[in-house]
This record gives sequence, C-alpha cells and structure tokens, in this order.
Amino acid sequence: MRHTIGSLCAVVGALSIFTAMPSANHSWGGYHWATTTGKVTLQTGDNVDSRWDSYLDGAIADWNVSSVIELVKVAGGARPKNCRPTAGRMETCNASYGNNGWLGIAQIWVSGKHITQAVTKLNDTYFNTATYNTPPWRRLVACQEIAHDFGLDHQDETFDNANLGSCMDYTNDPDGGAGGADNNDPSNEHPNSHDYSELLTIYNHKDSTDTATQTLAQAAAGDDDGPATWGRLVRSSRNNRVQIYELDLGHGQKKITHVFWADPERDRQGAER
Repeated sequence: MRHTIGSLCAVVGALSIFTAMPSANHSWGGYHWATTTGKVTLQTGDNVDSRWDSYLDGAIADWNVSSVIELVKVAGGARPKNCRPTAGRMETCNASYGNNGWLGIAQIWVSGKHITQAVTKLNDTYFNTATYNTPPWRRLVACQEIAHDFGLDHQDETFDNANLGSCMDYTNDPDGGAGGADNNDPSNEHPNSHDYSELLTIYNHKDSTDTATQTLAQAAAGDDDGPATWGRLVRSSRNNRVQIYELDLGHGQKKITHVFWADPERDRQGAER
C-alpha cells in the first residue's frame, strides 16, 4: 500500500527527481488525444455525486477557456466504484476508494503517444475528512486530475513554496492568501495563462485520426485500487507525494497512472484536532 512500502524505496531512489522549479514545458510525456483538426472535443462522463457536481462543472468550464480543448459533459458510462474506462472519452468518478493513501488518480490508456481513453478518480475516504473536505482542495484536485487526462502535467511539484496561481502547481495551501508560504500567494484552484499556452503547444498539429471518437476499447487491466494493479513505478517526486506508474499492455499500448498522494502528516494533525 502506497509509496511507503519498503519494496518501493530502492526503486524510488534510482529514479530521476522531479524539478522543484516551474516547468517551461509541462506536457505529460507528449501524450495527447489524436485530432485531425487541432482541437479536441472530448466527452466527459459524469459519474460523480452531488458533492462533486459543482467542482466537475467548474473544472470543465475552466479548461474550456482553452481554444484547443472542449470538454462536453455527458451521462457517465462507468460505475463510480471501479470507474472503468470508455473508449474515446474520459470518465470522472468519486467514491470511497479506501484508506489507501491517494487523494486522486488520473489514468490514461495510450497507443504510442495518443490517448485513447481516460479516467479521473476522486477518493472520498480522504475528501470526507476535515483536512481535505474544503472547496479549495476539491477544486485543486478535480482541476488537476482532469487536465492530466488530456496530456497536461505540473508546472511545479514542490508543495511548500509560493503558489503559482495554477491548479497544475502542487501546494499545501490551495486557496493561497494568509497562512501560506507567502501571505500574497494566489489561489491554485484554477488554470493560469501558462497552462493554456502549453495546451496550444501540445495540440499545435493535426493527426491522421481522432482518438476522441473511436469505439475500440483497450483492456481495463483490472480494478485500480493500488500499486499492485498500476504496473511499474517510473517517476517519483522528491517527497514521493507525486508518482507515475506504467503498465505495458502489449502491442505498443500502455496504461499510465498519475497518483496524487495525501499528506500523512497533515492527516495526522487533522485527526488530532
């Protein structure tokens, strides 16, 4: 369970460390939805309940400011508990996935560099606690995990420095302001201009096909409740709060899992209050 398992420590030590500075290029490994027009119209399955409806709607509205991404909310095609993918679209789910250490997961299935299906999972086991059951934390995680599903990565992965004003910037203080690393910290609850610029860079070409309209599903490769189903650990941040796993499905196809781990120290302090 989670990154503190001893068997993972040696692997983590051999990995390259994520940069602590804002990234000038925060594409997630070059992964993107193939498009013949340079714009992706992506059906976004609504498998969330009333606690998350406004945050899903807000994230969709935020990312639709981009001229190359159009998220269209549609009826969910998955059961929230297992949140299986649907070919050619993204599914967003919430459920009590258990005390397994993670706040949110973004998973993409790729053929080469082209995303063919994706899911976002939001773990109510943690979002029902005093630490994370706040609008800023919900906005940050929903905004960020959904963005991973169309190929955007983080601008910054250091939690305790000043906010950049982007949901693609990790932080311990999502709404910024007093009490953060800087009393003038901006909110990290929404995208910023650098995120939109990066999307223009990612989708500045046309492909020969549109993977957001395909109907041939890739294997879901089992329920995704922890590292045992995610494949090998391929990247980790300095404090292990951000990790990426990769599962080879054969024939040039992979499932890639981006994990946002909870902070055990903050959880402990919250439980003691």
